[in-house]
Amino acid sequence: MRRTGSLRPRGRGRRGRLRGSPLVRLRVGFVLIAMVLSLFSARLVQLQGIDPKAYAQMAADEGTVDVVLPATRGDILDRNGEPLADSVDGLMVVADPLMTAERAPEIATFLSKHLDVDYFGTLERLRVEDSRFQYIARQVPATQAKEVVDAAESLGYEGLWTQRDPVRSYPGRDVAANLVGFLGTPRKNGAARALAGLEDTFNGYLAGTDGEARYEVGAGNRIPLGDNTVTDAVDGDDLTTTIDRDLQWYAQRVLRQTVLGARGDSGHAVIMDSRTGELLTVADYPTYDASDPYASAGDDGLYKSAALTDVYEPGSVEKVLTLSSLIDAGKVTNRTRFRVPGVLERQDRPIHDYWEHGLINLTLAGIVAKSSNIGTVLAADEFPRGRLRSYLTGFGLGQRTDIGVGGETKGLLPSGELWTDQTEDRIAFGQGLSVNAVQMAAAVNTIANGGVRIDPSLVKGSASTDDGVQVGTDHADRRRVIGADAAWQTTQMMERVIDPDAGVAPGAAVPGYRVAGKTGTAQRVGPECRCYDGTFTVSFAGFAPADDPRFTIYVVVHNPKNGGGGGSVAGPAFSKLMSYTLRRYGVPPTGTHPSRLPVEW
Repeated sequence: MRRTGSLRPRGRGRRGRLRGSPLVRLRVGFVLIAMVLSLFSARLVQLQGIDPKAYAQMAADEGTVDVVLPATRGDILDRNGEPLADSVDGLMVVADPLMTAERAPEIATFLSKHLDVDYFGTLERLRVEDSRFQYIARQVPATQAKEVVDAAESLGYEGLWTQRDPVRSYPGRDVAANLVGFLGTPRKNGAARALAGLEDTFNGYLAGTDGEARYEVGAGNRIPLGDNTVTDAVDGDDLTTTIDRDLQWYAQRVLRQTVLGARGDSGHAVIMDSRTGELLTVADYPTYDASDPYASAGDDGLYKSAALTDVYEPGSVEKVLTLSSLIDAGKVTNRTRFRVPGVLERQDRPIHDYWEHGLINLTLAGIVAKSSNIGTVLAADEFPRGRLRSYLTGFGLGQRTDIGVGGETKGLLPSGELWTDQTEDRIAFGQGLSVNAVQMAAAVNTIANGGVRIDPSLVKGSASTDDGVQVGTDHADRRRVIGADAAWQTTQMMERVIDPDAGVAPGAAVPGYRVAGKTGTAQRVGPECRCYDGTFTVSFAGFAPADDPRFTIYVVVHNPKNGGGGGSVAGPAFSKLMSYTLRRYGVPPTGTHPSRLPVEW
């Protein structure tokens, strides 16, 4: 037992001396270093000699990816919150050029067949160097985008995927398309390309600001715990308009029927709240479908609101501006008597009425009811030189309405040396000047509003255009143009226009309501000869109830070929629109009797 115990310490001492030997440690170290160097050598041979492309790709897959987070574009709404333009769920199709470059021609061919994209532009994006993120198609319906990417994967095309990207929708199709506009193909950076209407004018207000996500990838995949940075998108603001979508729909249908029924070229219908200046309807015919605008390709003239961009001579509707101003100036009343000859010889040419007559005795009310050019010129002779122009400027002629629609024209109101006696004669009854439809509706509405002009508005509240101009009902100015008594005397004269015995437009009457209105027929200037070409513009403007106005409506038809005038063509359309609008807004008849002013003496 003692021998056995004496051997154990010696064994432990020998093994300890071996482990601590410097020579042994050195040999073990050399062996380990040789093994590590062998591994590095084998890896180098593999990378450079056996499969260099595969491992170069893996190296390239290490890095960061920048991804755009698209903002949701603001909606364009009607006055009741109903969408005229909104954004619905959609997807963008995106490519990783590092994964698509090798088979780019095949993938570009596939995508150009299944998406609305250009082959060569797509090919270029699939081959972009030093990029891991390229747009292929923006705002694609979600189902379509998923089907295309799934089909690509089934064919072995790698490097395509989808991301959220709201699609612009126009649920009313052609309803207010002339005002709303539309978005075209997105720009290369994915930004919306606003091409017309409010979409264009308020693009910055609606668009918002895209966000960005940056994250690290490894072997082509996102690294969960890598360096990830997200800047959230800021969605665009909604734009609420004064338009009544249902009323706009109805007005467009009535206008279309009216233009086609008269075999006209085009037309406008404007409905305005007489008290606030808010535009409930701005209709144009022809127009287009905002959800499929390129169906009207080749006719760029449709992509606008002609009621604001196109000008024409207003004709006899302008007479109520002339004569109300004359009453305001204290020169006449609505009962003033005039002897009206069949022809009036003036400085450069004779002036006629639209109907043949000898010497007749008309009151000022009769001049309006019968729409006498000669009588209007005789009355306007009471103006001092230049005073009429001052009044017309007050009514807003010769100035843009600036309601927020691009391309608006201000019309033409001669000034300075161009304002001659001959010019004033013709301007008095609506020739020799030009207006747009919204501008003229606002001028007539001044009479409806007791002589106070209210700036027309298309936007509720306040919004900023891309030019930095603040527009909307919050910025609508009011100014007195004529006195309340002059406005009321003019209203009484306009009521006689609708009277079947005294006036020229009984077809504009609205059963049960007092209506004040005025017809218009004007010669048109041809674009080629820049002269009167034998065609006409006919119109009717009015408001109701005449003794407590709620709505002002203006209907215009260009170049009717059925031989009708303002009373027979535009008057019935006015009646339909006014009747529908009064019922829609629950406006009861006032129960009073219409004007019975004498028209002759």
